[in-house]
Amino acid sequence: MSQKPSARSALLRLLQVGALACLLQPASAERLPGLAADLSATSVSGISSGGYMAVQFHIAHSATVIGAGVLAAGPYYCAQGSAWTAVYKCMKPGPGTPLPSVALLEADTDVLARLRQIDATDNLKRAQVWLFSGQRDDTVRPAVVAALKRYYEQYVPPSSIAYVDALSAGHAMITAGRGASCASSAPPYINDCNFDAAGELLRHIYGRLDPPAREPTGHLVAFDQREFAADVYAISLADTGYIYLPRSCQSTRCRVHIAFHGCRQNVDAVGIAFVRDAGYNRWADSNRIIVLYPQTIARYGFGIWTASFVLNPNACWDWWGYTGPDYHTRNAAQIRAVHRMLTRLAEAR
Repeated sequence: MSQKPSARSALLRLLQVGALACLLQPASAERLPGLAADLSATSVSGISSGGYMAVQFHIAHSATVIGAGVLAAGPYYCAQGSAWTAVYKCMKPGPGTPLPSVALLEADTDVLARLRQIDATDNLKRAQVWLFSGQRDDTVRPAVVAALKRYYEQYVPPSSIAYVDALSAGHAMITAGRGASCASSAPPYINDCNFDAAGELLRHIYGRLDPPAREPTGHLVAFDQREFAADVYAISLADTGYIYLPRSCQSTRCRVHIAFHGCRQNVDAVGIAFVRDAGYNRWADSNRIIVLYPQTIARYGFGIWTASFVLNPNACWDWWGYTGPDYHTRNAAQIRAVHRMLTRLAEAR
């Protein structure tokens, strides 16, 4: 028969449990290190709102970014600063809610370039662009990605654009061996379609790559995002972001790929599922690529410690203007923050 524990033994047990809980918590985020990264070969990609963000970052910084991979997203400045337009015209367009014309978006882009709010569009002539749309994606319909293709064709040579739309895939990051069934459109939005989207887009952007490692052998580093913006909470960014650092990149110069998660795919929502399973890390290991995984947070209006009003309950990247009217330019708060992360990676070790 068990005996009732004394108050002292109960307290010791409680302390032991508390200590174990602390040990199981992830290590606190550190300062993002300088790694002497080669920014001349920077690339971006993203899914859904992360795809829209990848396009925005590419157009804003086309002098630096040599290529983009975009899954389930549409043309630059599609939302025109309107959440209503974002939802009804740039995700599920229909007869009464058509997509903005590519000619209009091209004209807007050219004006921003003349005003030097984005890099010169001539840089896009050297870009490599990889686009994906799932046939079963009813969140961002295939017509939206087709419009992105037409937009890029205004600036990028058609031979440099790959367009993949033959898979019966849902709304998700597409992998070969990880995640839910291919047609799924549910958290964590990673689907096994026997198709390696991360590898395909990286190979299209960079050309010939060495085969991916069987398993990732590098380090996943949590870093403090707070130093890259005056107030990360005010612009719906998390305190902590991540980089995947291959072992070779600890001592040699590597290029950088920025991978933007989608809505409801941030660490708060799905843990490190996107960071771990999206498919980039194995390719990064064998091809000297640092992968930057910046992170958002959900916002529900006014915060307790800030006067900023941000309605972003799904932790989406800003592609309709919740951080301000210049959300799609080099002056955008989120784009500036991520660019500062990129610049830090290029600093000397």
